Amino acid sequence: MSTVRTTLLVFICAISIAPARVHTQTAKKAAPADKPAMAKHVAIAPSDIKWGPAPATLPSGAQMAVLDGDPSKAGVPFVIRAKFPDGYRVSPHWHPTDENVAVLSGTFFVGVGDAFDEKAMTSLATGGYAHMPKRMHHFAMSKGETVIQIHGVGPFVVNYVNPADDPSKKK
Repeated sequence: MSTVRTTLLVFICAISIAPARVHTQTAKKAAPADKPAMAKHVAIAPSDIKWGPAPATLPSGAQMAVLDGDPSKAGVPFVIRAKFPDGYRVSPHWHPTDENVAVLSGTFFVGVGDAFDEKAMTSLATGGYAHMPKRMHHFAMSKGETVIQIHGVGPFVVNYVNPADDPSKKK
């Protein structure tokens, strides 16, 4: 495991992916003691989502959008979307934090283990959900253009089981 290279997905909005135009409202007065306070309200129309290329730690062809939070910061909740072309694959990898995936369109396949094995994958259609606990080795692919939404607590880091699979290290 010591040879596994850790690569942080860089989602700093000002650098890699422009944030969506976010409509926010901040509470003007404190919430009553029996109700939780809400720091901000986020509402983003689909047409306002700003897609950009995925970070170099993912194979080329994917697009990403940050909807809320900052996936690069430790302890900060985030929500991102990823758009994959037909047949897109992500080699076996793991994350140091839990990953929660909801399928918004298309078909997303996910498998568990150290080797990519299509026969061992679970097919998730629109509305499907997957949870990968931190450090669980897993891999993924899409059928048809597929959009997923990922939420969790940062930092969102991809550690490839085989460091040679890391696209950011290839020339």
